[in-house]
Amino acid sequence: MERKSHSSSVGLRVSEVVNLKIVDIDSDRMLINIRQAKGRKDRIVPLSKNVLKLLREYYIQYKPKEYMFNGQTKLKYSIGSCQKIFKKYIDADMSFHSLRHSCFTNLLETGTNLKIIQSIAGHSSSKTTEIYTHISKKVLENVVLPI
Repeated sequence: MERKSHSSSVGLRVSEVVNLKIVDIDSDRMLINIRQAKGRKDRIVPLSKNVLKLLREYYIQYKPKEYMFNGQTKLKYSIGSCQKIFKKYIDADMSFHSLRHSCFTNLLETGTNLKIIQSIAGHSSSKTTEIYTHISKKVLENVVLPI
Protein backbone atom coordinates (compact mmCIF):
# COMPACT_ATOMS: atom_id res chain seq x y z
CA MET A 1 0.00 0.00 0.00
CA GLU A 2 1.38 3.38 -0.98
CA ARG A 3 1.73 5.80 1.94
CA LYS A 4 0.17 9.19 1.47
CA SER A 5 1.50 12.27 3.15
CA HIS A 6 0.12 12.91 6.60
CA SER A 7 -2.63 15.38 7.23
CA SER A 8 -1.77 18.90 8.31
CA SER A 9 -3.72 18.28 11.48
CA VAL A 10 -2.07 16.96 14.61
CA GLY A 11 -5.27 15.88 16.35
CA LEU A 12 -5.11 18.18 19.34
CA ARG A 13 -8.00 18.61 21.75
CA VAL A 14 -9.38 22.15 21.93
CA SER A 15 -8.02 22.43 25.49
CA GLU A 16 -4.55 21.49 24.20
CA VAL A 17 -4.73 24.15 21.49
CA VAL A 18 -5.60 26.96 23.91
CA ASN A 19 -2.91 25.83 26.38
CA LEU A 20 -0.20 25.51 23.73
CA LYS A 21 2.78 27.72 24.57
CA ILE A 22 5.27 29.08 22.05
CA VAL A 23 8.08 27.16 23.77
CA ASP A 24 6.16 23.91 23.13
CA ILE A 25 6.80 24.17 19.39
CA ASP A 26 10.09 22.40 18.60
CA SER A 27 10.70 23.30 14.95
CA ASP A 28 14.22 21.82 14.99
CA ARG A 29 12.89 18.35 15.80
CA MET A 30 9.48 18.97 14.14
CA LEU A 31 7.58 18.10 17.32
CA ILE A 32 4.96 19.70 19.54
CA ASN A 33 5.16 19.14 23.29
CA ILE A 34 1.71 18.76 24.81
CA ARG A 35 1.95 19.42 28.54
CA GLN A 36 -0.51 18.41 31.22
CA ALA A 37 -3.21 17.31 28.77
CA LYS A 38 -6.20 15.13 29.65
CA GLY A 39 -5.31 12.98 32.65
CA ARG A 40 -2.45 15.41 33.45
CA LYS A 41 -0.27 13.57 30.95
CA ASP A 42 2.46 15.01 28.75
CA ARG A 43 3.06 13.72 25.25
CA ILE A 44 4.83 14.60 22.03
CA VAL A 45 3.10 14.85 18.65
CA PRO A 46 4.61 15.28 15.19
CA LEU A 47 4.66 18.75 13.65
CA SER A 48 4.06 18.86 9.90
CA LYS A 49 5.72 21.39 7.63
CA ASN A 50 2.27 22.76 6.75
CA VAL A 51 1.33 23.36 10.39
CA LEU A 52 4.74 24.90 11.12
CA LYS A 53 4.30 27.29 8.19
CA LEU A 54 0.84 28.32 9.45
CA LEU A 55 2.11 28.77 13.00
CA ARG A 56 4.98 30.95 11.80
CA GLU A 57 2.61 33.12 9.74
CA TYR A 58 0.30 33.44 12.73
CA TYR A 59 3.22 34.32 15.01
CA ILE A 60 4.47 37.06 12.66
CA GLN A 61 1.02 38.57 12.27
CA TYR A 62 -0.26 38.40 15.87
CA LYS A 63 2.99 38.38 17.89
CA PRO A 64 1.79 36.19 20.78
CA LYS A 65 3.79 36.46 24.00
CA GLU A 66 3.54 33.19 25.98
CA TYR A 67 0.66 31.16 24.60
CA MET A 68 0.59 30.46 20.88
CA PHE A 69 -2.95 31.79 20.57
CA ASN A 70 -3.74 34.93 22.56
CA GLY A 71 -7.29 35.93 23.34
CA GLN A 72 -8.53 39.42 22.57
CA THR A 73 -8.48 40.47 26.21
CA LYS A 74 -6.66 37.60 27.93
CA LEU A 75 -3.29 35.88 27.69
CA LYS A 76 -4.80 32.86 25.93
CA TYR A 77 -7.83 32.03 23.85
CA SER A 78 -10.79 30.40 25.55
CA ILE A 79 -12.18 27.01 24.63
CA GLY A 80 -15.57 28.59 23.95
CA SER A 81 -14.07 31.12 21.55
CA CYS A 82 -12.29 28.35 19.61
CA GLN A 83 -15.52 26.40 19.32
CA LYS A 84 -17.43 29.48 18.12
CA ILE A 85 -14.77 30.26 15.50
CA PHE A 86 -14.91 26.67 14.26
CA LYS A 87 -18.71 26.81 13.93
CA LYS A 88 -18.66 30.19 12.20
CA TYR A 89 -15.75 29.76 9.79
CA ILE A 90 -15.30 26.03 9.27
CA ASP A 91 -18.50 24.02 9.73
CA ALA A 92 -21.60 24.92 11.71
CA ASP A 93 -22.75 21.28 11.79
CA MET A 94 -19.52 19.83 13.18
CA SER A 95 -17.36 20.43 16.23
CA PHE A 96 -13.74 21.28 16.92
CA HIS A 97 -13.38 17.69 18.12
CA SER A 98 -14.28 16.53 14.58
CA LEU A 99 -10.80 17.67 13.48
CA ARG A 100 -9.28 15.30 16.01
CA HIS A 101 -11.32 12.38 14.73
CA SER A 102 -10.51 13.27 11.11
CA CYS A 103 -6.79 13.36 11.88
CA PHE A 104 -6.71 9.91 13.46
CA THR A 105 -8.99 8.37 10.84
CA ASN A 106 -6.68 9.77 8.15
CA LEU A 107 -3.61 8.37 9.90
CA LEU A 108 -5.24 4.95 10.08
CA GLU A 109 -6.30 5.08 6.42
CA THR A 110 -2.75 5.91 5.35
CA GLY A 111 -1.35 2.90 7.18
CA THR A 112 -0.21 4.29 10.52
CA ASN A 113 0.00 1.65 13.24
CA LEU A 114 -2.72 1.86 15.94
CA LYS A 115 -0.09 1.99 18.71
CA ILE A 116 1.42 5.10 17.12
CA ILE A 117 -2.02 6.70 16.78
CA GLN A 118 -2.68 5.83 20.43
CA SER A 119 0.52 7.59 21.45
CA ILE A 120 -0.19 10.70 19.35
CA ALA A 121 -3.78 10.84 20.61
CA GLY A 122 -2.72 10.48 24.24
CA HIS A 123 -5.08 7.57 24.83
CA SER A 124 -4.32 5.45 27.91
CA SER A 125 -6.26 2.52 26.54
CA SER A 126 -5.90 0.98 23.09
CA LYS A 127 -9.69 0.40 23.24
CA THR A 128 -10.22 4.15 22.91
CA THR A 129 -8.03 4.27 19.80
CA GLU A 130 -9.67 1.22 18.27
CA ILE A 131 -12.83 3.27 17.64
CA TYR A 132 -11.09 4.59 14.52
CA THR A 133 -11.04 1.10 13.03
CA HIS A 134 -14.85 1.16 13.14
CA ILE A 135 -15.01 4.64 11.65
CA SER A 136 -12.75 3.92 8.70
CA LYS A 137 -14.62 2.34 5.78
CA LYS A 138 -11.59 2.92 3.56
CA VAL A 139 -9.53 0.51 5.67
CA LEU A 140 -12.14 -2.20 5.11
CA GLU A 141 -12.24 -1.49 1.39
CA ASN A 142 -8.46 -2.04 1.17
CA VAL A 143 -8.48 -5.45 2.84
CA VAL A 144 -7.14 -8.11 0.46
CA LEU A 145 -8.77 -11.46 1.10
CA PRO A 146 -6.66 -14.59 0.53
CA ILE A 147 -9.29 -16.33 -1.62
